[in-house]
This record gives sequence, structure tokens and C-alpha cells, in this order.
Amino acid sequence: MQKSIVHIAAFVSMLFWGMSYIWSKIVFEFYTPLTSIFLRLLVSFSVLFIFILLTQQWEKIKKKHYKIIFASAIFNPFLYFLGEYYGLDKVSASISAIIIATIPVFTPFVAYRIFKEKLSVVNIIGLIISFAGLLFIILNKDFSLSASPIGLALLFMAVLAAIIYSVFLKKLSSLYKPLTIIAWQNLIGALLFLPFFLIFDANEFFNIQPSNLAIVSIIMLGVFASSLAYILFAYSIKYLGISRANIYTNLIPVFAGITSYIVLDEIFQFNKLIGMCIVLIGVLLSQVDWKMFSQHLNGSNRKK
Repeated sequence: MQKSIVHIAAFVSMLFWGMSYIWSKIVFEFYTPLTSIFLRLLVSFSVLFIFILLTQQWEKIKKKHYKIIFASAIFNPFLYFLGEYYGLDKVSASISAIIIATIPVFTPFVAYRIFKEKLSVVNIIGLIISFAGLLFIILNKDFSLSASPIGLALLFMAVLAAIIYSVFLKKLSSLYKPLTIIAWQNLIGALLFLPFFLIFDANEFFNIQPSNLAIVSIIMLGVFASSLAYILFAYSIKYLGISRANIYTNLIPVFAGITSYIVLDEIFQFNKLIGMCIVLIGVLLSQVDWKMFSQHLNGSNRKK
């Protein structure tokens, strides 16, 4: 029963993150990425701390863990959102989601450096296939980029930040509740973005009148994408581990693509659909535990 709940938690977190690309695009019609991030985090930590106080789930952070909490917040939400939001501002929602979905492809390298986990030949093949699919999506027929190079670079910065963040999150999830971790990380993230917001966007912010849809989108981003999704993901990492939990990020482009088609009327070109399938297949191959699969298969053959 617990295993099912963990997998459902991972699935739902990816659903919210996939939909967050569309909510963000709606907010971008009125606010800059910087303002959008700040408002998203403001809503998130406010909701989380109110919930913690009302449900009496307050946990005190030990002094020896201040540094790791702060470091984790630098990578996510600060660096991750800088890369994701400014990349999303220059690249379509579906392509952005595909690039973010390469997180599990790179995760084994970090896991090897920290946990000495080895990559199998099949995993490496999966990595190559995933990259081929990614190039199939972002390159035109003349091999020129079909998306902004700066936007792509920013999105890959977000990928790197997310992978490093996963390592911090794995360590923190064994020390504190996911609710506590995400609340403090988003508060620190909001404080890191505050000076930039005051310098660059504050004056313009008060002159903007957002639509009701934009306001609802900000609330959805704060409550579902930056609060509930991260809590569910932290819960998943605690029980599934870094690599297995990150496998689920390959669902983000599926949810983002479907929602983009429905809400934003984004056109699905044939090469994008094929590239998406190739990326997803590659990501799956790069994460499958083939040693365990082989043992299970041999066990089944022996029973026969």
C-alpha cells in the first residue's frame, strides 16, 4: 500500500509540474519571469507556514543543518527557477518540458560521484538515445536551432541545479518532514529573489493590472507547483531514492504537451512528437535496473 502511495505521489507531482509551464506562460503575459518567480514563492511559503501553524506540525531546524538548508535553497528554488523561468520565456512550453525531462539522464553521473553507483552499458545507450531525441526536437532540418540558444542554456542550467538539489533533498528528507523542508526552502528562495525584484521590477509591478486568469495561475503555481508538488516529490525521493524518483520527470513533457495543446493551442509538429517519444524511451532505458530485471527474468525461467 505504501509503495502505491509513493508512486502516486511522484506521478501527481509531475502532473502539477507539467501544468506549471502553461500557468507560467499565462502569467508571463503580464509579469516578467523575475516577478512571476517571486510571487510564486511568496504564495507558496505563506500557504505552507500557515498550514504548519494551523496543523501544529512545526519542526525546529537544528543549527548544524542551517547550511544544508540554505545551500539546497540556492540550487532550488533560486538557480533552478532562474534557469527554468528565463528559459521558458524564450522557448516553447513543450520543448522546455522535454529539456527538464533529461534530469534523470544526468542523475546517475552525480549518483556515481556521491554514492559510487555504476552505469550499465544499457544505461549509457539510453543516455545517447535520449540526447538524439532531444536534438531531433530542438534542431531544424538545416541543423540550426529551432529554439533560442540562450533559452536552451538557461534550461540546462536548471537541469544541473535540479540534480544537485536532489542530493540535498535526499539528505534532508531523512532529517525533517517534506512540509518543513519545502516551506523553509521557498522562504529562503523568496528572500534571495526579493532584492532583485525591488531593484528591477517593483516600480512596474504596481502599475500592472493582471487578468483574473493570471491571478489564478499565480495561486495555482504557488499552491500546487511550488508547494504540493515539491512536498510529494520530497516524499518520493525519501522512499524511492534519487534516480528512481527522478525517472518520473519523463512524464513532465507529456503533461505539458497535452496541456499546451489544449490551453495554448500549441501546434504539435510531427518531428516534435517523434523526438518526444525517443527522449522518453532513452530516459527509461537510462534508468532501468537491468541487473535486477535479469535476476527476476532468470528466476521466472527457473520456475518454468
